[in-house]
Amino acid sequence: MFIDIYRSFRRLPLWVQIWVVFWLAPMNMGGLFFLDHTLGLGIAVLGIVGMLPNMIIIVVERGFSPTMALPHLIPWTLLVLWLIIVMTGEDAPDGSIALYIWALIVTDILSLFFDYRDSFHWLKGKRDIA
Repeated sequence: MFIDIYRSFRRLPLWVQIWVVFWLAPMNMGGLFFLDHTLGLGIAVLGIVGMLPNMIIIVVERGFSPTMALPHLIPWTLLVLWLIIVMTGEDAPDGSIALYIWALIVTDILSLFFDYRDSFHWLKGKRDIA
């Protein structure tokens, strides 16, 4: 099973592998570094809730597929909308958490672009494992 999952991951385009491992996952777990801030817990929960179901999907499907886009849609869409509202409000945070939040907003908007596209393809029946 682990070999199948690894091979599936390696069949993804190189830029996707780099994006997921070195940017997307760390950015969505980054809220854990800001748990002392009032926004930190919400960011961490919504970021991680979008990723955790993928562990089950990867194991069940023995690889990476468009199904993995589905768990991101609701929590990450809510996260992006919430953070945009927070960051455009009067009490928007500043400093390092503000930089992180803006980077997370951009990251998740880009990811959601691909997730909505992949979800559409999934609904149309394209469920191939990489």
